[in-house]
Amino acid sequence: MAPSALLDAAVRVEQAWLDALVGAGVAPADAAADLRALVDGLDAAALAEGSESGGNPVMPLVAALRSALRDGGHEAAATWLHRGLTSQDVLDTAVLLCARDAVTAVRRELRGQVERLVVVVEEHRGTVLVARTLTQPAVPTTFGAKAAGWLHGLLDADQALSALRWPVQLGGAAGTLSAVVELAGVDGARSLRRSVPLALGLEPSPPWHTRRTAVTRLGDAATTATDAWGRVANDVLALGRSEVAELRDASAGGSSTMPHKANPTLAVLVRRAALAAPQLAASLHLAAAEQVDERADGGWHVEWHTLALLLRRTAVAARQASDLLRGLQVDAERMAAHLRDQAGAVLAEQEAVAGLTGRPAAATYLGLVDDLVDEALARARTHEHAPTAQEDL
Repeated sequence: MAPSALLDAAVRVEQAWLDALVGAGVAPADAAADLRALVDGLDAAALAEGSESGGNPVMPLVAALRSALRDGGHEAAATWLHRGLTSQDVLDTAVLLCARDAVTAVRRELRGQVERLVVVVEEHRGTVLVARTLTQPAVPTTFGAKAAGWLHGLLDADQALSALRWPVQLGGAAGTLSAVVELAGVDGARSLRRSVPLALGLEPSPPWHTRRTAVTRLGDAATTATDAWGRVANDVLALGRSEVAELRDASAGGSSTMPHKANPTLAVLVRRAALAAPQLAASLHLAAAEQVDERADGGWHVEWHTLALLLRRTAVAARQASDLLRGLQVDAERMAAHLRDQAGAVLAEQEAVAGLTGRPAAATYLGLVDDLVDEALARARTHEHAPTAQEDL
């Protein structure tokens, strides 16, 4: 959510509102103007300074747009710009427009990751290795089954992102749309509530100035994605240790002082994002819990940087996770060797169970891993044609 993207989105919201006022006959025809043509002429430094002194970035933006319109001889447009809105209407709606773009990009990465993991799962469904619990050897499994677990995590993440809703924010000063009714009448106000979200590709919605579900769900979904990538990265890091060497992060960054090292850079960076995301999501929930009255005094403000940072890190981690999975190297021989070396430990449970049943131990002790792998692959194929965030609308 770069400042320039947020600025463009805010202008887009103002444009949709002004167009709707003119189109509904609330504002005169000569109030029509192309606000987007004014963006390049805006002073970004002055807007930033005004945002700090005014408490939000919309106030200086509206002032700058009005000034530019008047300088260009568009007095009617300057008069009708932003009429009926409040700053939170514009900023909340603009934030969701930017967030939707970020989610769409993340979901594209997730689709590629799912496709890659389907190949890995199919290729290694028979690749045996030691399953480890609480860091210690447990029983045999297959790398296909382990990767199927990763696959489920990615599918869970994409489902969480696909379930997000994108509501417009239109409430006026205190969520009652009083100024809009005063300007357009009751029927006109109702019409504007329908036409503006349609123009922006968002959903009509009751005002949510102090009901921050749209934001907290967004933070939770982003964290679900980083959780899934963190799970993959942790396995790559654990199984990539030189004494294990069953997996290898192909990024293999070097060391500034130790020439023998091949650091698993991508896995480390993905894990970093996974460790940082939950605290950011928690801050969004804290901000939601701190909402008060019809417009909040600080709870709203803490969201901006928090959400922008969370979405930026999620988008970066999505690309890094894609690179990690594309370059992942699996050493099947090393996995099999470790299983042979630790056969006494990892088959102890099988021997105990066989002793209870009185039946000879089976040739393998892999349980229903083939069924579980098939279930993961079937879920991935069913999910393959799910729409992206933009396509949902």
